[in-house]
Amino acid sequence: MYDLLVVGAGPYGLSIASHAAAAGLSLRVLGRPMASWRDHMPAGMFLKSEPWASNLSDPEGRWRLETYCAGRGVTARHGEPIPVGMFASYGLWFARNAVPHVDERTVVRVRACAGGFEALIDDGEVLRARTVALAVGVTPFVEVPPVLRDLGPEQVSHSSHHGDLSRFRDRHVTVIGGGQAALETAALLAEQGTRVRVLARAGRLNWNDVPPARDRPWWRAARAPHSGLGCGWRNWFYAERPGLFRRLPEPTRTRIAATALGPAGAWWVRDRVEPVVELMLGHEVTSAYASGIGLRVETVDLDGTPTCLETDHIIAATGFRGRRDRLGLLADELRAGVAALPDGSPAIGRDFESSVPGLFMAGLVTASSFGPAMRFVQGAGFTADTLVRGVRRRLRAEPGGARVPAPASRLPRGSDEGLGARS
Repeated sequence: MYDLLVVGAGPYGLSIASHAAAAGLSLRVLGRPMASWRDHMPAGMFLKSEPWASNLSDPEGRWRLETYCAGRGVTARHGEPIPVGMFASYGLWFARNAVPHVDERTVVRVRACAGGFEALIDDGEVLRARTVALAVGVTPFVEVPPVLRDLGPEQVSHSSHHGDLSRFRDRHVTVIGGGQAALETAALLAEQGTRVRVLARAGRLNWNDVPPARDRPWWRAARAPHSGLGCGWRNWFYAERPGLFRRLPEPTRTRIAATALGPAGAWWVRDRVEPVVELMLGHEVTSAYASGIGLRVETVDLDGTPTCLETDHIIAATGFRGRRDRLGLLADELRAGVAALPDGSPAIGRDFESSVPGLFMAGLVTASSFGPAMRFVQGAGFTADTLVRGVRRRLRAEPGGARVPAPASRLPRGSDEGLGARS
C-alpha cells in the first residue's frame, strides 16, 4: 500500500508529487502529464500569467520555467507571454526531472477501503494507498449555461473541449463569454478565416493593462506591488498569503473566490479582437435551438429588447465551477462523505484535507477555501508544500503510528542538471 496516490499530472499534481518524493513518501502518480495544456488548448494560445509566476514547484526550486527556457535558448521575459505549447513542454520536462515515474493510465474510480483508499485503473488494476491527493484540474468542472445544455456537441461545445479549432474554418461561430478564454478563442478563429461573433452579458469588455516594469522605483512598487495574480496589494494578498485567506469568514472567502479577478482579456489580444470580431455586448442568451443546418439564438439586451441571431456553432467560454457533485471520480458513498460549502465546493481543511480523513484535494476545488490563486499555476507551490506536510501528519496520526520516513535529499531517478539536456 502506497503512502500517497496522486490522481492527476498537471501543474498541481506534478508539484505535489515532487514534494512528496522529496519527503520520502512512497507514492504513485497517475494521469497524462499536462493533459489539459496538451489536449484542450489550441495551438497559438499563450499563458496569461507572467513567466515568473508560472513555475511548477519542487522543494529546491531547481526546475523552473526560466531554467527550461534558458536551456533551449529562449529568455522568459516579464511582459512577454509564453506560448501554451512551450509551457506544456516545460511541464513534461519537470515531470522527467523532478517527479518519480508518472503512470499515464487513467483512474476511473476512487473508493474507501480498509486502511485507506483504492483506485480502479482503466485497465482493471486496483491500486491502494493510505492517502489520496486529487489534482484533477479543471476539465471535470466545465460550466455551460443551462439554456444551452440540451443541445448536442455538434451544436454547442465548451472552450476547453478544443485542442484544434480548424474544424470551424469557413464557418460561423458564436463565442459566449467576455474573459480571456472567449477573447483568445475568438482571435484564433478569426485568424484562421472563421466568421466569429463574441456575445457577452457585460456591457463592455475589460482589458488588462500592459504590466509595469518588474524593476521600479521603490515608492511605485510599494503602492502597487507585483504578484503572480497582477499588481496591487489585494492581488498580492491572494497570491502570497493563501493561508491567511483561509482564516477569513467563510461567506467572505466564497464571495471573493467567485468575483475576484473577473473576466478580462490580456492586453496582447485586444488588437486581435476589436478590429475583426463582431462584438455583441450587453446581451444574454434566452434560448437556442436547431434551425435548418445551423442554430437560431435568441437574446435579450440590457434594456429587455429581444434579438434573434443565426450561427453554425456556439462555443461557451463560460468558465468552470469546482463543485463537489462534479467529482465523478469518487465513488458515490465517498463523495457523499465530503462536506461542501454553501457554494457547492468541497470544504477543505488547513492542510488541503477534505472532511474525509486522508482524502486531499488541490487546484480549482480549493479556491473557496484558499483563494483565487488556486485557479492558477501560482497556487501550486503553496498547495504542494502544505498538502504534503498534511499527508505526513495524517500518516503519523494513523492507528498504530505508521512510519513516516525522513525527507529525502536525493534527486528522482532520471534527473539532470536543468540544462535542457532532455527533449
